[in-house]
Amino acid sequence: MGRRRQGGRLKAYENVEVIDAGAKGKAVARVDDKVVFITGAVPGDVCDIQVTKKKKSFLEARPTHFHKYSDKRIEPFCDYFGVCGGCKWQFMSYENQLFYKNKEVVENLKRLGKVEVEEYQPILASKHTEYYRNKLEYTFSNKRWLTAEEMNVEEHEMRGLGFHVPGRFDKVVDINHCYLQQEPSNAIRNFVRDFAFENDLTFFDIRNHEGFLRNLIIRSTTGKDLMVIVAFYHEDVENREALLNALDAKFPEITSLMYVINGKANDSIGDQDILSFKGNDHIIDQMPHFQQEGEIKFKIGPKSFYQTNAEQAHALYQLTAEFSGLKKDDVVYDLYTGTGTIANFVAPYVSKVVGVEYVPEAIEDAFVNSKLNGIDNTDFYAGDMKDVLNDEFIEKHGKPSLIITDPPRAGMHDSVVNKILEIGADTVVYVSCNSATQARDLSLLQEKYKVVKSRAVDMFPHTYHVENVVRLELR
Repeated sequence: MGRRRQGGRLKAYENVEVIDAGAKGKAVARVDDKVVFITGAVPGDVCDIQVTKKKKSFLEARPTHFHKYSDKRIEPFCDYFGVCGGCKWQFMSYENQLFYKNKEVVENLKRLGKVEVEEYQPILASKHTEYYRNKLEYTFSNKRWLTAEEMNVEEHEMRGLGFHVPGRFDKVVDINHCYLQQEPSNAIRNFVRDFAFENDLTFFDIRNHEGFLRNLIIRSTTGKDLMVIVAFYHEDVENREALLNALDAKFPEITSLMYVINGKANDSIGDQDILSFKGNDHIIDQMPHFQQEGEIKFKIGPKSFYQTNAEQAHALYQLTAEFSGLKKDDVVYDLYTGTGTIANFVAPYVSKVVGVEYVPEAIEDAFVNSKLNGIDNTDFYAGDMKDVLNDEFIEKHGKPSLIITDPPRAGMHDSVVNKILEIGADTVVYVSCNSATQARDLSLLQEKYKVVKSRAVDMFPHTYHVENVVRLELR
């Protein structure tokens, strides 16, 4: 424990040793018999800290001075590390990132859920740790984040195109090069920004709700399809067409060039009409089948949900299929099916798959993806899981021998867990993006199921996020 010294109402501590990595990527230490979560430190660091928030059972703090740097540290490769809010673990070696992600999953299952797992398999690393995303969304702002050096200059350009500064909804870090998406992502973003400068186009002011340019979304696929969506706050036909025509001329590889007029208070465009300017209104991604030759295709529209690390998503789906032990006579329920990616991935190897998802538009995509791949043994339903998954539904589609569930971060509703227990499928495979809520659900499922194996999957290198796949068997 470090020696304490007063620092106003919130205390400061000296020579604090960081002992672990905790939730949401924060480092962990102990002072005055309290856990303290530190932003911007790595396990093994020894530093002075300033408490920024005091709670009954824990503290939050930031480092003010480092006495010793951890051997787990590496030099961040991005110029914007620590400012833009992304890639929070970029200053920790990838090997250690994997260690702490896996540790979090195991501890959540053991400590939070009191889950007994027969076999923990090693975490599945991402093949690529840079340029692995297939979608990025940038924000235009007339209040660019300024560095300390820039603030000393009398005149500077205040317009910027990039990512929001954490905790500052009206500030955007202007980006020249991002390591998350392959080219021509950076080239497109920089071209749009420069075109806007040259033609004196206004950037969005989120406080006053004015300005022309609002958002830029770039989506790509492994097959080199490319979708670009420009969001404008209001219509200006002359300037809109000038920008989109310039984009089309500069980047003929764009296969889907689209735009939206979003005059709402927020940036979401899921409820807006997204219009095609040139090319297709969709892009197509593809990944190898599980146990047969050829590839499975997925149609991605401007509003479609699709895993942003497609290559690692394939590894995740393969693991899900392996844990499922697919059999030709299996009746499979795919709960929280989304756009039917897992459902269509496993369909060729089973009798039939029935997918359920809350979002109607996602279900429409799921049907399209089945048709695109010539799959005729899938069926999909839209609605709240706890309402759809009832006795009538099961009587209509038959009792499943296998249930695959991939719920959102909040996990499954108690009634859904209880229904799974009532159904009593031979096997349940639980895919989760939040091992804490997964642990909670597994603790309830243990009433009838034993947890045979668990394996974490790293979908997002340099972040604290981790997926986990678990196989359960009926006792």
